[in-house]
Amino acid sequence: MIDLSNIGSLADITRVQAGLRGSETAIWFEGRETSYAALNARASQVANGLIAAGAQTQDRIGYLGKNTDFFYEIAFGCAKSRMAMTGVNWRLAAPELQFIISDARISVLFVGAEFYEVVAQIMHECPDLKMIVGLDHSWGAWPAYGEWRDQQNAADPMIAIDPEDDVVQLYTSGTTGLPKGVQLTHRNYLAFFADAGSLDWASYGVGEAVMNAMPLFHVAGVNTGYLTLVQGAKAVLIRDIDPGLILSLIPEQKIAYAFWVPAVIRLLLSMPNVREIDYSNLKQVFYGASPIAEAVLTAAVEVMDAKFTQLYGLTETVGGGTFLPPDAHNPAWGKLRSCGVPWPSAIVKVVDQDANEVAQGDVGEIVISADFVMKGYWNRPDATADAIKNGFFHTGDAGYFDEDGFLFIHDRIKDMIVSGGENVYPAEVENAIFGHPDVADVAVIGVPDEQWGEAVKAIVVPKPDTQPTADGIIAWSKERIAGFKTPKSVDFTDALPRNPSGKVLRKDLREPFWAGHDRRVS
Repeated sequence: MIDLSNIGSLADITRVQAGLRGSETAIWFEGRETSYAALNARASQVANGLIAAGAQTQDRIGYLGKNTDFFYEIAFGCAKSRMAMTGVNWRLAAPELQFIISDARISVLFVGAEFYEVVAQIMHECPDLKMIVGLDHSWGAWPAYGEWRDQQNAADPMIAIDPEDDVVQLYTSGTTGLPKGVQLTHRNYLAFFADAGSLDWASYGVGEAVMNAMPLFHVAGVNTGYLTLVQGAKAVLIRDIDPGLILSLIPEQKIAYAFWVPAVIRLLLSMPNVREIDYSNLKQVFYGASPIAEAVLTAAVEVMDAKFTQLYGLTETVGGGTFLPPDAHNPAWGKLRSCGVPWPSAIVKVVDQDANEVAQGDVGEIVISADFVMKGYWNRPDATADAIKNGFFHTGDAGYFDEDGFLFIHDRIKDMIVSGGENVYPAEVENAIFGHPDVADVAVIGVPDEQWGEAVKAIVVPKPDTQPTADGIIAWSKERIAGFKTPKSVDFTDALPRNPSGKVLRKDLREPFWAGHDRRVS
């Protein structure tokens, strides 16, 4: 169990841990160690610096950069100053970055050196931006983070915090093509901690090393750090997914727990020295964000000789929902294709289009009710009302419960594609492709991919008397949207199948590619 007796908000985490174990390591990053006392003091400096810069209560503070230990200093600084940390997906194209920075009304933006130039290009189109800080070094008028931080007052501001304050805002793509900001509150996170801490996969001992490898614009990356620090464990943070580095750190840092998406697990298994690593300290691997092939899962369990737990959840549920416990990873149970059973406090149902619960074994939409369900979508009241009905968040995923109460995901009610743990919505890709001068019509679908789970495919109707090429369509897309969203393949056709109201029949387009697969999400 996680002791939350003295924690009323995320801001209290560093205060409590600094008092209990100030000299112990909170974060290890590229050989640099930050103690709990230093993390707490730096969070106070960040909070005071944000206030001095003119940021207001509940402002969104942006972080656009690779993983660094600075992220959590800033995140806890946001918590102490009643602001909300907004990790921005650095894989996005410039127009997408500009949209998110503007939509969130980010007032202060912390930027990694790899992205200085792109931010300089778009900063004048972000009207709420008051200050930009360079994470790696100063650049023009932008101060260097370390120098800026160290000039601030280290006295804890001790501002009273409302549990309903937003503390994290992460962006998830929308079927309309516009990303939506997911508002996660202190109350959401405390509920998440209470549930996660009662489960084996998330119960860490003081000082135990937990690998934090996933990008910090994803809820999984953010949560791994928070779960580690709230329990006084040590977060071993890595900048990028580097399979060689990950394997070397497992024995070097005595990693006890790690979260990896299936694509990363596949990468690790492909390394020639994967069987030579000392896994004796590795207790638990938890994984999720996309489906995993049974062969990959069984191989990972055999090689690493650790407990494995699958997690199913969404950004809108702080990543909580269901979990497949280690025992159920025994192939004899027949549950390897399941995403498990509900978290202790969560109510998970499968319902029909009228929100009535369906019979066991019948397929319907998965809905979740819990205190960790988001407050809503930032400035999107209609989208919030569509997503949360009668206290249940509608996931858009289709599934069923078996006779033992295990949830199986069957398909997606929404058209979302999950490729390597990244969410891709067809509307975003189609909007980019539609601008091509030779494209008359286009539909985007997900097709099976052995490495990434699903790959993005565009099906294009050319304009009369034109001959667009697949390479040309892909290159056009790359200039307008993130690389992971661009089609990996393009087919051409004379017309797209549509229903009487004109909606593209994506299911018909997907069918030839998914024939023979027992579930339609890879």
